Amino acid sequence: MPDKQISAIICTHNRDTYLGAAIDSLLAQDFAAGFEVIVVDNGSSDRTRQVVESRLSNPKLKYIYEPVLGLSVARNAGAQAAQGDILAYLDDDAVASPQWLRVLYNAYEQNAQLAIAGGKVTLIFPEGVSPPRWLSQGLAANLGAYDLGATQVYIENPGLTPRGLNYSIRRCFLADIGGFDPNLGRVGKNLLSNEELQMTELALQRGWQVAYIPEAIAAHNVPLERLQRSWYFNRGWWQGISECYREQLAGKAGFGQLQRGSERFLRGLYKTLQYISDPAERFDKLVYAYGQIGYLNAAIQGIISTSHKK
Repeated sequence: MPDKQISAIICTHNRDTYLGAAIDSLLAQDFAAGFEVIVVDNGSSDRTRQVVESRLSNPKLKYIYEPVLGLSVARNAGAQAAQGDILAYLDDDAVASPQWLRVLYNAYEQNAQLAIAGGKVTLIFPEGVSPPRWLSQGLAANLGAYDLGATQVYIENPGLTPRGLNYSIRRCFLADIGGFDPNLGRVGKNLLSNEELQMTELALQRGWQVAYIPEAIAAHNVPLERLQRSWYFNRGWWQGISECYREQLAGKAGFGQLQRGSERFLRGLYKTLQYISDPAERFDKLVYAYGQIGYLNAAIQGIISTSHKK
């Protein structure tokens, strides 16, 4: 058995405001066995390094610098530096519950077929700020909210996969699939995503299991910028691009994407009108429709790129 049974990893890019609380929540874990906390500084230009260095007196903490931007790149760098058989990823603007590592580790110990696990995510809004009326439950999921109930759930629908901000993975499975795909996942300020969804698809295809563990709770800070409508349009656009890329990686590229994207765009517009009297659902469906424009844009670029290569 390795000295470190589980490795907690924070990948960060210019989030010094929240980073200290995230690190402190991991160093204060009630996990009795060996664990480590790795902070991967992904090309930050703020006070990230100083925030970590001020805590390096704790022997559990390790700092590494990864200059190549990209969440998937940073996650792979953290995995390479880690000693644990289980890798637990916490976002730099999240706070883990005291039992987070213990609950996740026990889940893997009790199930040798478990490849991926994540837990409930609650939201922390800025002091004195309430969620806007136009924020639907569906769009709140874009802020990281994730709750499948009070009992453990084995995921069969990849769309219900654990959130990346509260996410763990078995090292041997990650190595078997070649790590996190750098074509997915955020890069700097762009909002590419879907890497966790792809991981769940790969796990299920290979006969592994993916689980929601309700007691593995993390709370996610919601910055004011994410309470502006413009952020959701941008997020929806990149979600559409991410879905297009994921399909292309799965061999589903081509003109069929134009049909699928067009149908979804029209469906989104129709539902926007259908919920015209409900501000939250109306905005939710409008963001969905807008995201399909991003999907179609990426699909067209993919078709053009493929034709040029022939």
